[in-house]
Amino acid sequence: MRMYDIIEKKRDGYPLTDEEIRFFIQGYTEGSIPDYQASALCMAIYFQGMNDQEISVLTDAMASSGDQVDLSKYGHLSVDKHSTGGVGDKTSLVVLPLVASLGVKVAKMTGPGLGHTGGTVDKLLSIPGYRIQLSPEDFSVQVSRIGIAVVGQSRNLAPADKKLYALRDVTATVSSIPLITSSIMSKKLASGAKNIVLDVKVGSGAFMKSPEDAHLLAEKMVHIGQMCGRNVTAVLTNMNVPLGNNIGNALEVKEAVGVLRGEVFGELRDVCEELASNLICMAFEISPEKAASMVRDAIDDGSAYRKMLEWISAQGGDIRTLEDLSLLPKAKFEYDICSTHNGYITKMDAERVGITSVILGAGREVKDAPIDYGSGIILYKKAGDPVSIGEKLCTLYTDREDKIPEAEKMFRSALTIGFTKPVPQPLIYEIIRSKKS
Repeated sequence: MRMYDIIEKKRDGYPLTDEEIRFFIQGYTEGSIPDYQASALCMAIYFQGMNDQEISVLTDAMASSGDQVDLSKYGHLSVDKHSTGGVGDKTSLVVLPLVASLGVKVAKMTGPGLGHTGGTVDKLLSIPGYRIQLSPEDFSVQVSRIGIAVVGQSRNLAPADKKLYALRDVTATVSSIPLITSSIMSKKLASGAKNIVLDVKVGSGAFMKSPEDAHLLAEKMVHIGQMCGRNVTAVLTNMNVPLGNNIGNALEVKEAVGVLRGEVFGELRDVCEELASNLICMAFEISPEKAASMVRDAIDDGSAYRKMLEWISAQGGDIRTLEDLSLLPKAKFEYDICSTHNGYITKMDAERVGITSVILGAGREVKDAPIDYGSGIILYKKAGDPVSIGEKLCTLYTDREDKIPEAEKMFRSALTIGFTKPVPQPLIYEIIRSKKS
């Protein structure tokens, strides 16, 4: 079997066999297939696409290229959640302890954020003492004992995907539905959960800018997950504006705790309840209505918040900082941005707001760059809200005082203020579920 022949075959629009796909993934992971041939195949896939059988085999081959977590002993009770990335997206901090409090098993590996989207790892590391690494034995024991463990992603989890994504990133082949699908789903398969909810973000602050493109990706991921033996639900959620009011690691922990305490309502709680309900619905094979009722009750009776404390404590986190949120990391400088116009915020560009938080030190522009856990933004006004001259729009938090003028300029560029109140946008565009076999 020759890589040249595989490239030529896909270039000419023919489907690849299972053996050809596995030959490529194994060879590229091991280093026997060079970057220039792998990039040629990626470009051929970009233009010619792949059928579902090809995508399924590619996904499985990448998942099998490294470590895999075995959660089979939990049967249908193992769950996982994945977000395609957004601004202010702290849903994992809410959803994971929430569903664990209802009896499912959450064994999650997650990565740091990059660019304008935040990572769950960074939010957890803003809690003093939290250990993002556990031995495989401790990881398994904790999941069995309290139902939840969340650690940093193993370096050997789907290594083929890491290597291939780095290549796609510099060869203009990232935006290919088959390659995106296999990239996301290979990590989910390797993580071992039977039931998976995908939070597919849509809008200015997301990778998928339109509901139509997000639908195509979500539908494909759900179908491929099902072909690979998983139950998958995709929830398409609005990311034209940040989710919730707090952006930045410790600030987002505070808001997540507020949801679990029953103190924060609105769009953040609504999205978290929807994601959690779908996981419970799949795990227990119950109606969406029954699952939604169980989720609301877990927040209202305090069991979800207690599970969060139990989880954070088990991994070394100082739960005093969750019981007294003022003990979480704080930025040295605060700066209020006020409105210079009367009217309504007709548009808030979530990506530019996210970039503002990166300028302040809450995110990273390159891998492994340091971040400031107390930095970020608290929003007081969002798209659709009325504003008047002098009214506070947000507060910036940073340890980098010299960055405040640049951050203010970026934040103001994210806003459009007009005299007509905009039409409200949907919070959830669509829900796509695995078809019953």
